Amino acid sequence: MESAEESAEQPAARGSSGPLSGVRVIDMATVVMGPYAAQILGDLGADVIKVESPNDTVRNGPLHRTPGMTPLNLNVNRNKRSVALDLKDEAGRAQALELIGGADILITNMRIGALRRLGMDFDSLSAANPRLVYVHAQGFRSDSDRAGLAAYDETIQAASGLLDLAQRAGDVGAPVVLPSIFADKVAALTIVYSALAALVHQRATGRGQHVEVPMADTLLAFNLVEHLQGRVFEPPMGDTGFPLSMVKGHRARPTKDGLAMIMPYSPQNFRDLFTAAGRADLAEDPRLNSTVIDANRDGEALVELMESVTPQLTTAEWMEVCAKHSIPAGPVLRLDEAADDPYVQGGGLLDVAEHPSEGAYRVVGVPMAFSATPAAVRRHAPLPGEHTEEVLTELTNGGTRRPSDMAAEGDLR
Repeated sequence: MESAEESAEQPAARGSSGPLSGVRVIDMATVVMGPYAAQILGDLGADVIKVESPNDTVRNGPLHRTPGMTPLNLNVNRNKRSVALDLKDEAGRAQALELIGGADILITNMRIGALRRLGMDFDSLSAANPRLVYVHAQGFRSDSDRAGLAAYDETIQAASGLLDLAQRAGDVGAPVVLPSIFADKVAALTIVYSALAALVHQRATGRGQHVEVPMADTLLAFNLVEHLQGRVFEPPMGDTGFPLSMVKGHRARPTKDGLAMIMPYSPQNFRDLFTAAGRADLAEDPRLNSTVIDANRDGEALVELMESVTPQLTTAEWMEVCAKHSIPAGPVLRLDEAADDPYVQGGGLLDVAEHPSEGAYRVVGVPMAFSATPAAVRRHAPLPGEHTEEVLTELTNGGTRRPSDMAAEGDLR
C-alpha cells in the first residue's frame, strides 16, 4: 500500500485539468443528486463553485473528524470551491447572481417557488446570462400534478416501478428498497450528460437553455429499457419484466468457501458447469438440448440444479472454470475488503490521500480514463465556505479564472 503522501501527489503527475477545463459550474444543489453531478463535472476539469446551504444533510452525520466533513461529503463535494452565501440576504443573493452571471452551467434542486422568489428562475437568470445552461432537478415534472412534492430516493424507487420489480422477482409481500441511493445517482448521471449536451449547443449557438431532470421520469425510463417487454406492443403481447432478471433465484451462488455470482446463460454454459462439478449426468438434461434457455419455463428449475452443485468447488476454482468456458461469473466483493482487492488497487479506486483538515482518508477514484485530457481529483472536499473570500475577490477583480490558470491545478489541495 502506497503512502498517503505518494497517493496525494499522483494527480500532479497527470498534468491535466480534464476535458472541461475552462467551464464554470455553479452547484446550488443539496443532498446527493445535484452535488454528485457537479462533482463529476469537477472531476472532468470544470471549475465548480458550490454555493453552500447551511442545512445540507450531506454535511450531517455521526462520522467526522471536523464538523461537516462527513464521509459522503468528502467524496461528493470534491473538486469544488465552497462559497457560503445567505440567499435570503440581499447582499448574499446579489453575489450569487453575479457568480451565476459568469457561469456556463447552473445545477439546482431548489423548488421552483423558492427560485422565483429569489429571482433565480430560468427566465430571470437567462435574461442576464443568455449563455447559461440551467439544469433544474426535482422529483417530478414541473407540469404534473406532483410538481413540487418532496422526493426521496426510496419514494422514487417506488414511483418508478423498481419496487414492483423487486416484489415480483423476489416473490415477497414487502420488497426491500435497493440498498443504494440508486435514484439519486442515476438522475445525477442524467444531469451530467444533459448538461454536456446543452453545453455543446451553447458553444455552437452562444445560447443556453433550460434543462429539467425529473427523478421519477428518469428512473421510469431507465427501468423500462428492458422491463417494458410485452407491453411494448399494442395490444400487449405479454407482461412487463425482463425474463432473465425476473427469474427466481437471480442471486449469488454458494461455493465451497463463500459466494460467487455464476450466471450461465446458454445451454452450453450449463453443460460445462455441470461437467466441471463432476455431474456430467445433469449436462444431459433435455432442457439443455436447445440453443437457448427458456427462462420463463425452466429458469427456476435450472437455478436449483446449479446451486446443488456449486458448493463442490471453491470460489477461486469456479472462477477458473468459468473463465475457461466463458461462463459469466465473478466473486462477491465485500466492500469492507475493497481497498485490498487487486482490481480496485490497480485502478486507483480507493487510494489514500491527505486532507488538509481531515488527515488521511480514502478517495473514491475517477472511474473513466481519457488519453489526452485525463480527469483527476484536483481538490479535496472543502470546509463549509472555505473559498468564500477567494471567489468573491475574483468577482471584485472583474471576472473568473482563465483556462490557463486552471491548467496549473494538478495537485490535490
